[in-house]
Amino acid sequence: MTGMWTVVAAIGSFAASGLFGLWLVPFLRKIHFGQTIREEGPKWHNSKQGTPIMGGFMFIFATVVVGTLCVMMYNLMGNEEVMLMNAKVYSGVFMAVAFGAIGFIDDYIKAVKKRNLGLTAMQKLILQFLVAGAYLLTIYLFNGTTKSFIPFVGDVEIGLFYYPLSAILIVGVVNAVNLTDGIDGLNGSVTFFAAIFFMLIAGYIGRMGASIIAASLAGACLGFLMWNFHPAKVFMGDTGSLYLGGFVCALAYALDMPIMLILIGLTYILEMFSVILQVLYFKATKGKRLFKMSPIHHHFEMCGWSEVKIVLVFSIFTVICGALAFLFVAKGGVTVPSFSQ
Repeated sequence: MTGMWTVVAAIGSFAASGLFGLWLVPFLRKIHFGQTIREEGPKWHNSKQGTPIMGGFMFIFATVVVGTLCVMMYNLMGNEEVMLMNAKVYSGVFMAVAFGAIGFIDDYIKAVKKRNLGLTAMQKLILQFLVAGAYLLTIYLFNGTTKSFIPFVGDVEIGLFYYPLSAILIVGVVNAVNLTDGIDGLNGSVTFFAAIFFMLIAGYIGRMGASIIAASLAGACLGFLMWNFHPAKVFMGDTGSLYLGGFVCALAYALDMPIMLILIGLTYILEMFSVILQVLYFKATKGKRLFKMSPIHHHFEMCGWSEVKIVLVFSIFTVICGALAFLFVAKGGVTVPSFSQ
């Protein structure tokens, strides 16, 4: 019975996300909230000019409504998990919504001013660190652990450094997920598989609240992909990508496994570092480029890869990373940690 709500969350969120698009996409077209393509991007992306943005509201609606409702129903049926576990799930969803709100402000400015510039980088960072800080404060107030599971080692006590390091990690991953949103279906597909493996790990270690909410995210991403897969009828926008970033971070922290963000989310991390390396190399060589274009998915586009091929390869890579993460937890030579909940 414990797995029933995981299945309900996945199917319900898939339906809610996909069906919500029947109203949302025409509405976004009606109010002319379309994408403004950046001038330095691939020239063939100009055909996407005007495609509705803020499609991320599809999976935001599905996960907030269906996902949290399924967790509540799981608890009400006599399976209530300890207070900290529930606090991590609900505050994690709230953190994702707060990141999504930052993205919405950014998208709204872009849509109204009809340009590809919204909030400044500094404005985004300040708001993002405030959101991450609020989430970590919640964990602290509920006496959350300052330990982190590390494969082949077990629980490692980080102490007071846990909080500043976590804030940097969360904001970094959120922006890495944002950078992964650049071609049709990429971010939704990668996050779908990331959510699947967070769900499997959560179920394996008995964190059913986290497993249910991860299943909800997976289902909601799949419903969104019905509208976003190439050729996309709607883009998730920063509203969606920042929400997804906050959500995958919340899943990792709900498991007391922030280190798994680096492995399960390695696709996001590589996208971010491709941008960093491009900038550093450009400055060091006074104008030369390491990649044809960054983030790296655009490099592969410039090499002639189709958007569908890039999504497929990046998704397979995410599956491999997720499978390794699960194996590290299940058969990594250490016992499953007895997390303090």
